[in-house]
Amino acid sequence: MNQEKKVIIYTTPICPYCQAIKDYFNDNDIEYEEKDISQDKKARDKMVKKSGSKGVPVVEINGEIIIGFDKKKIASLLNID
Repeated sequence: MNQEKKVIIYTTPICPYCQAIKDYFNDNDIEYEEKDISQDKKARDKMVKKSGSKGVPVVEINGEIIIGFDKKKIASLLNID
């Protein structure tokens, strides 16, 4: 049985790397939850607490934090070839 991974992306609307990650996930049929930290202060505070970073994108995959669009690490965690 293939267990679904929980994917959360912390983004802002003007971030080109955020859009690139969303495109990458969509191209690979990865479901994700998007948190726009420019509109959601609680999500922003949670992101900073978890990652230590104020920059976006921050991706959380089953509790593991990835800062930036680290395609290799994301692909590894999600078993994407």
